[in-house]
Amino acid sequence: MEVTINYNGQLVTVEVTEEVYAFLDYAEHKEENLAHEQRRHWDGREFDEYIVQKEGRIRFVQSPEQELCQKETMRVILRALENCTESRRRRFLLYALDGMSYTQIGNLCGCSKVAVHYSIEAVRKKCKEYLNDYLNDLRFSG
Repeated sequence: MEVTINYNGQLVTVEVTEEVYAFLDYAEHKEENLAHEQRRHWDGREFDEYIVQKEGRIRFVQSPEQELCQKETMRVILRALENCTESRRRRFLLYALDGMSYTQIGNLCGCSKVAVHYSIEAVRKKCKEYLNDYLNDLRFSG
């Protein structure tokens, strides 16, 4: 089988065995999946911890403080979601919780994947604003 690789900035086509081709294909899909997860990652944990938990190598255990902070963050996010339009909220939740792609959401909602992207980004922006406002309120009231 032939594969094309980037070698010192130039595309080179080489002949490889089926095993090597399967491994390269698997690695490419794994890299795409991790990139997708990183784009989707929006909770409070570090991305590395998320990978470890997702891969199941080490069990992620939160301290009581982390759990309380995560619950408080979720409360603020839910408050932000209440102030979004129904279509934006639905698209965001399908993406963030159900793991659907922009294309799948677009097909389900009857819109383009660009519209889905803008909806998701608008909700993310609103969540960030609410979190920033919440943190500023804490800083100046405490």
